[in-house]
Amino acid sequence: MNKVKNSTIVLLLTSLFQYTGTFAQSGGSFRNPLPVKFGDPYVLQTKAGTYYMYGTGGVAKNGFAAYSSTDLVHWKDEGQVFHAGNRNGWSDSTAAWNGAYWAPEVYEHQGRFYLFYSAQWKNNPGKEMENFRIGVAVSDSPTGPFTDLSDKPVFDPGYPVIDANVLFDPSGKIYLYYSRCCYKHPVQSEVADWARKKGWFDTIEESWVYGVELKPDFSGVIGEPVLLLRPPVKMDDKQAEWESRSVTSKEVNRRWTEGSVIFKKADTYYMMYSANYFGGKNYAVGYATSKSPLGPFVKAANNPVLQKNTDKGGVVTGTGHNSITYSPDGKEMLCVYHARTLATGEERVVFIDRIKVLPDGRLVVEGPTTGPQPVPKHK
Repeated sequence: MNKVKNSTIVLLLTSLFQYTGTFAQSGGSFRNPLPVKFGDPYVLQTKAGTYYMYGTGGVAKNGFAAYSSTDLVHWKDEGQVFHAGNRNGWSDSTAAWNGAYWAPEVYEHQGRFYLFYSAQWKNNPGKEMENFRIGVAVSDSPTGPFTDLSDKPVFDPGYPVIDANVLFDPSGKIYLYYSRCCYKHPVQSEVADWARKKGWFDTIEESWVYGVELKPDFSGVIGEPVLLLRPPVKMDDKQAEWESRSVTSKEVNRRWTEGSVIFKKADTYYMMYSANYFGGKNYAVGYATSKSPLGPFVKAANNPVLQKNTDKGGVVTGTGHNSITYSPDGKEMLCVYHARTLATGEERVVFIDRIKVLPDGRLVVEGPTTGPQPVPKHK
């Protein structure tokens, strides 16, 4: 009899965990990482209040999957919401990295939902290994199905681009931010000279963040893209040490500025960005500020604001490509990002930690954490 009761309890608990998609949470607290296996997590809070999380990888094949939540702690698997093979599909699922369906972000706009993402473009006469462009798909529901607005990318700058982020500015204008890839983009710098003299790398390729105004219907861009952020040129630049760790650790001959996310607080635009190799332990997040959506942006003195903690006795590495969301009561700002732990190994999992903008304007991320923290506040 006891065995039957015990088996029933175990079955009920197992079913509960499978349904909620979370670990046991008690006392109004939760722990990182969340049981969501994604890279590049992006959280949309709809006007109705429900949260939807999108990301790279997970259960999706040639597209993107989503999870939903009412509290940012318990997440329900909504399955795949975008398929590359939709009637307007412009990407090439047979290209490198299985088509490179990366970094989806979904925005609620005028009653519909728009998914911006990067993938390999099938128009590739030069047979480039990295032929990434940015597309946009639309749906009447945050869980899809999403259909590409056009049978081609939003625009073609002539070089591979990833990591779309969109700002609906109070001015009424809409801006697109993206990262020009490192691919075939060697850049001269003192770090490159240093690496060459050591005999490590002949060249150092870099990725840079740009911004450009979007047409109101997302059918293209207005004007020319503006360079906003790039890795430091000089070794004595205060940002050079943390943004060059992939090179100085002899990991790879690339320096990244990617995964940008912008928000406005008071009269200041804050742009967070990730540097270093996304697949390594040194992936980290910094930010820059500006008084204008298209800069100039000035990097913050307290960078990086999010990085590995293994050198301080922690278990977290590879922290990066974050998005921003807010607690259900709207009072807490939260940083959603991917990372790895000693337990998850190479698999990227999702973390949520609090962000504060201090009275002096400095941005601080209270992470990475793996201990208990309060569940984001409800109304």
